[in-house]
Amino acid sequence: MAGGVRWLLLPLPLLVVLLLVPGGLGKPTARQERARPGAAQQQQQQQHHEDGPGFQYDHEAFLGKEEARSFDQLSPEESRERLGKIVDRIDENKDGYLTTEELKNWIKRVQKRYIYENVAKVWKDYDLNKDNKIAWEEYKQATYGYYLENPEEFQDATDRHSFKKMLPRDERRFKTADLDGDLAATREEFTAFLHPEEFEHMKNIVVLETLEDIDKNEDGFVDQDEYIADMFANEEGGPEPDWVITEREQFSDFRDLNKDGKMDKDEIQHWILPQDYDHALAEARHLVYESDVDKDQKLTKEEVLDNWNMFVGSQATNYGEDLTRNHDEL
Repeated sequence: MAGGVRWLLLPLPLLVVLLLVPGGLGKPTARQERARPGAAQQQQQQQHHEDGPGFQYDHEAFLGKEEARSFDQLSPEESRERLGKIVDRIDENKDGYLTTEELKNWIKRVQKRYIYENVAKVWKDYDLNKDNKIAWEEYKQATYGYYLENPEEFQDATDRHSFKKMLPRDERRFKTADLDGDLAATREEFTAFLHPEEFEHMKNIVVLETLEDIDKNEDGFVDQDEYIADMFANEEGGPEPDWVITEREQFSDFRDLNKDGKMDKDEIQHWILPQDYDHALAEARHLVYESDVDKDQKLTKEEVLDNWNMFVGSQATNYGEDLTRNHDEL
């Protein structure tokens, strides 16, 4: 069932992000990513919690992606020492315990820090005139300039279609993020452009892009077959795995709320941006549950350090993952 758990719940559409090598000297490439708003974190969390002993999701939720990678380079002793200092920071009232609320607040701060650090890393690649704003024309030139100037080099029909589709889509998203309508994004507006799932005024765009990606027959809805096709391609033509059958049941029971056999925009929003799910709270509860030896609903530093490899990685915990990864790549 491990394969099923990987996709069980809330897979989202492909979001094609077009990037140009910084400096405008390279050819743009399309890389496929899954836009994972709150729904995504729910799916990812279930994946890692049920798939096995790996704690990658926990590490990234607790530390952020970059910090999690840095811990993977440390010895177990160094990881435990640094984790102890983090525990002191999380303990807001300095009573010697970490509550679920304190852990939730920490995870939310980590998530927000990751988003703004991500924007800071790419800012200089787009703010070409260094005026501390990114105009739409600057973004378009940095991202699509090579394609617009050299369309003959894109012989592959799929590549041409992707670029032609994404340019107006990016422009639509940019204009939605540009609250003052001056076609120049401040850092906050550009953050909304790159991470629309984090901003209330961008949610309609997230839903619309999801619909456009999955709705292959372009009827304005997502039916069950389109929903399944977004996560599973039955290329061999054999029977569907059990997890796909379960996912069809999920669609009928929980996605298609009005039972008309398809999802409209409201149902898609309920699916990908659930109002009643807080991934930071869910992760905090998970960490407490797994580490709370005396079951008093809070963690001492000792309990955290005794279960340190759930919170942070190290060279030792990463070694097995590296062996698996290298084996898979051979």
